[in-house]
Amino acid sequence: MPERMTHTVVPMAGRDPHETGRAATPLELLFDLTFVIAFGAAASELAHFLAEGYVGEGVLGFAFAVFAVSWAWINFTWFASAYDTDDWIYRLTTMVQMVGVLILALGLPQMFDSLHEGEHVDNSVMVLGYVVMRVPMVFQWWRASRQDPERTTVCRTFIVTLLISQAGWIALALAPTSIPVTFVLIVLLVLVEAIGPLVAEKVLVGTPWHPHHIAERYGLLVIIALGEGLIGTVATLAAIIDEKGWTVDVAVLGIAGVGVTFGMWWTYFVLPSGDLLHAHRERCFAWGYGHIPVFGALVGVGAGLHAAAYRLEEHSVLSDTETVLAVVVPLAVYVGLLFTLYALLTRTFDPFHLVLVLVSAGVLGAGVTLVASGASLTWSLLVVALTPWVTVVGYETVGHRHNEEVLESL
Repeated sequence: MPERMTHTVVPMAGRDPHETGRAATPLELLFDLTFVIAFGAAASELAHFLAEGYVGEGVLGFAFAVFAVSWAWINFTWFASAYDTDDWIYRLTTMVQMVGVLILALGLPQMFDSLHEGEHVDNSVMVLGYVVMRVPMVFQWWRASRQDPERTTVCRTFIVTLLISQAGWIALALAPTSIPVTFVLIVLLVLVEAIGPLVAEKVLVGTPWHPHHIAERYGLLVIIALGEGLIGTVATLAAIIDEKGWTVDVAVLGIAGVGVTFGMWWTYFVLPSGDLLHAHRERCFAWGYGHIPVFGALVGVGAGLHAAAYRLEEHSVLSDTETVLAVVVPLAVYVGLLFTLYALLTRTFDPFHLVLVLVSAGVLGAGVTLVASGASLTWSLLVVALTPWVTVVGYETVGHRHNEEVLESL
């Protein structure tokens, strides 16, 4: 879309899904900043719950928080890829959605605390944030339904499913139920909402989303999620410096935290998502929604590092081994999901990937074994941090050939 000096109203007729040079806009980057806060709140609550020994409640609350945050981001991102006009109406509705994300983030501590109390899930503030986000989202779809006649039915499908699911969310917040019943109802509401994109893309003509733009947007949110690893690293370093000053442990932990974050970044961008989505638009669902646990795993590594800071400050009831596991578990999930997404998007299986997964599992196991045998927490975390570098080395030496074969087959 040509750059304009003024932001007059532009018909929402749909973007060209094959537009050359399509990239994330400054508004999208600004929108993503609100998710830095939301992911940060979720990671902070998880780290705190782990340090207090409330592992089950912490993991459940974190999974719910990451899902809610990621689901909100996905809603906006796919719409923006198809209908971003960047006029003043679009900008103002996006601003309102940003307010909703911030409200959602403010409601996360309340939700975590309610899980610990064990009576019901108090997600009232989170639902309020969703209401603030969904009102402008419905307006955006209504606008597109009027200005893109070819896809009027598509847009109205999204409107109906959004309104029904949102009514359900409000009812769930106003009539608290037990925790198990609440999560069963949440699953049902998510399925209702998922009908919109499923019908739109599989049954109807679909929306004009741009594959390379979508791949870039997901990559940018991955980088935001990775930021929690750096925040956790800084928290851990600060804990050591406050207690012991600048020591070898500081250097080891700094290398471990930055190393694991950088390694996860490197491995994620091994997947040529844009080219593959361009060739196989029908594979977008498993790839797009499959990123929700990926985001959670990346943020979870940062939360684990933050839990290590609590341990080093002697403010945690976890043992050294349990603290290392707080990093190992989400890192293992990330490695597994990375190759799963690759297989889902390429519809191929490379035996070398199995080798990389097994070697990565061996490195993770070595880190846990070290700390269980009496090695220091910091040195054990350094070994764990080598895990993503197994894939980095593997792909820089051998695995890139598989990428080349896949791309040549498109």
